[in-house]
Amino acid sequence: MTDTNETKTATSRMPSHYAYNVRNREGGDNYWIRIGSAWAHADSNGFNIQLETVPLDGKR
Repeated sequence: MTDTNETKTATSRMPSHYAYNVRNREGGDNYWIRIGSAWAHADSNGFNIQLETVPLDGKR
């Protein structure tokens, strides 16, 4: 394996995006819960998405 491939592999382990569920609380404070991650495809034509949970109300 070359140095270039190792760098690309190490970089692709970090998600490029995160998914959050935002819960409204009394007093105007919002509570952000990270519920998943996304990684861009190597050809930049889409994403692989991994969700650990889904919002209960289905809105966020």
